[in-house]
Amino acid sequence: MTAINQFKGRPISRLGSPTHLAEVTPDDGADLAQVAQIVYVATPGSLRVTTMGGETLTTPTLLPGWHPMEITRIHATGTTAAGLMVGW
Repeated sequence: MTAINQFKGRPISRLGSPTHLAEVTPDDGADLAQVAQIVYVATPGSLRVTTMGGETLTTPTLLPGWHPMEITRIHATGTTAAGLMVGW
């Protein structure tokens, strides 16, 4: 299923906090229910993601905290970070 982008056509502000949060289990075969604008990492590690622009890549090791990025999927293969949440 394709992730719903409720922000399509609107400028994105990195200054505001997300309206919604959800815990995420990385999945190689399924998109997120919503396009995420920010990802929380509880345990340091890398993320393999698909971006809003369609690129699939693996981030360098991310430290715990919030990381702004527009993504449609967090892949299980290649993701070593844990305790993931997304906001939109």
